[in-house]
Amino acid sequence: MEAPHSALCVGEAEDTVKELRAALAEAGITLPSLGLDPVSLAREAPCPLIELGRCSVETAQRLAAALR
Repeated sequence: MEAPHSALCVGEAEDTVKELRAALAEAGITLPSLGLDPVSLAREAPCPLIELGRCSVETAQRLAAALR
């Protein structure tokens, strides 16, 4: 039963990355390193984390403004 649960978790995380990428794009923001954290996927029963990654100061400012 763990394998199907893990697959669902990974699938949900992938969908969430796509949704976040699209929402950020609508706000004119690109996070180049946005994706799934490979270390969290390496576990026997993956429970993925979403890696937002590094970005420029300008991108961080735009992200902060969009969240206000």
